[in-house]
Amino acid sequence: MGRIISAIFFTGLVVFAVKTNAQEKLPLKLVATIPMPGFTGDFDHFGLDLKGDRLFLAAEDQKTVEVFDLRTGKRIHSIEGFGHPLTMVYLSESDRLIVTNGDTDDLALVDCKEYKIINTLKLGKGVDHSAYNPVNKYLYVENGGGPDAKMHALSIIDTKSFKIVGEVPGLPGDSNEGMVIDGAGKKLYVNLTGSDEVGVIDLDTRRIVAKWPLPDAHVGHAIALDETNHRLFTATRKPPQFIVFNTDTGKVVASLPCVGVNSDMSIDFARKRIYITGSDTASVFEQRDADHYEHIAEVPTAYRAKSSIFVPELKRLYVADSGKGKPDVKLALQIFEVQ
Repeated sequence: MGRIISAIFFTGLVVFAVKTNAQEKLPLKLVATIPMPGFTGDFDHFGLDLKGDRLFLAAEDQKTVEVFDLRTGKRIHSIEGFGHPLTMVYLSESDRLIVTNGDTDDLALVDCKEYKIINTLKLGKGVDHSAYNPVNKYLYVENGGGPDAKMHALSIIDTKSFKIVGEVPGLPGDSNEGMVIDGAGKKLYVNLTGSDEVGVIDLDTRRIVAKWPLPDAHVGHAIALDETNHRLFTATRKPPQFIVFNTDTGKVVASLPCVGVNSDMSIDFARKRIYITGSDTASVFEQRDADHYEHIAEVPTAYRAKSSIFVPELKRLYVADSGKGKPDVKLALQIFEVQ
């Protein structure tokens, strides 16, 4: 009997060791999970105040923006009064936050000292995604679409005056998904879900200057830009695919399967990795060179853990575990450290 117990104990140690070693070999290690009791539905996108050690997260069903301590992960405040918070940008110069509101089709300006909305700006229907240009301090906000619309636009907001200063018209379909702006503030790349293309917008002329078709894929969501290697990364949902474009030619140079229901993508330039978050896992790819990429891991996360933000200064990936469409699911914020 003693030998049997010893054998079982030894087997348990081996299994534990194998699991531990497997976890340690993953490129991302879960170091904290912050439960969000009482929360339901989806979380949308993050905002970051690096200097003030704050992380902001849109809670759609609760109509709030939740504030976390970036270092500890502790939830420190809940900002109320939103219609349907979706995307946001933190303005360090003024300690303010601009949040896009989906149901009320406006922007909310938040004082982050008092944690309260101090102004709103009405836009057209279908307010959702946004992209911030740190060069001219403009925010480009998707709107003007709505159900069954054949075209939509990007409103251009001067974040210093909180006023509309222009528009990028003529985007196909009723909406778009992820957007990213180059370092010079001259070009904006956008996932055009209405036409299954990546659109290239000249920010000086405020016009689409190129459209790159997705290769046998639909619903481009997550997006990221590698300017050093002249590459644009996008991730689609149908099927879930990681796609690499040459920004000089608009041609696809690589395409690999990735996690489904993806929403955010980050580049870890120091390690030449790409992190894509979706439901249940985070896909991790490694860049061998500009044209070659290797899938190195699927890191377990949680149900609809699609929204994320990578903070290279802390070597951390923050992931929001959502709950839409699944009863009794436990919502949380997960913190992963790069290995």
